Amino acid sequence: MPDTTTDATADTVTATKALLEVDHVTLKFGGLTALDDVSFEIREGEILGLIGPNGAGKTTCFNVMTGVYRPTSGQVRFDGTPLTKMKRYKITKLGIARTFQNIRLFKSMTVIENVLVGADAHSKVGFWDALLRTPRYRRTEGEARARAAELLELVGIKARHDELASNLSYGDQRRLEIARAMATGPKLLCLDEPAAGFNPAEKVKLMELIRKVRDAGYTVLLIEHDMRLVMGVTDRIVVLEFGQKIAEGTPAEIRDNPAVIAAYLGVDEDAS
Repeated sequence: MPDTTTDATADTVTATKALLEVDHVTLKFGGLTALDDVSFEIREGEILGLIGPNGAGKTTCFNVMTGVYRPTSGQVRFDGTPLTKMKRYKITKLGIARTFQNIRLFKSMTVIENVLVGADAHSKVGFWDALLRTPRYRRTEGEARARAAELLELVGIKARHDELASNLSYGDQRRLEIARAMATGPKLLCLDEPAAGFNPAEKVKLMELIRKVRDAGYTVLLIEHDMRLVMGVTDRIVVLEFGQKIAEGTPAEIRDNPAVIAAYLGVDEDAS
């Protein structure tokens, strides 16, 4: 796998179009400004990291992009389509999928059944098709199961497809959640702190998985606290602090940015 911080990779990413645009977004809760005039873009085919200290506004920004919150001002566009007033299920159909900080699986369902739930987002089978088990229903069901099996193989848990989700290890539950999100057929996969609770070895495997997901044709947005993981897997990084964007660039640029160092270490960047 090529180093994602190389100039060649950066040039390739720069040449691609903007898939999602956050355009001067402000979000206020009463007198609190959670996001303050934030702008950036996610380019097709890249892995973009969204980072910042606790309380920086990362998850809030993530929730604006995925339709949980509507911005007070500004706009979010996906593939040229404004999302600001769109319902969440329509955003999913448009091609944005997400995972959550806290795992949200159907624990009493099997692994493959969880993935099939994601596939239902684009199902065109109606009530009567399902009730009568028409040829269209059987064909669609077969295609969905085949695709679910492919996704489970991609994330590395195909052998456990008939087990209950509750029987999986914590790491495999994370992998299952990613497979379920991918089953919705997204162009953009948004991962909200996928390494939470992982040990160092599991984080290495997660980095490999995120690269595999991108190489399979997905664009990835990654919110993560683990800086080693972020620096090792992303093409570009956007940094928030107190709801404002303070930096944007390649991992190498972000690593040496005085404003980012000050935000994380509590150092006055103007101090001599």
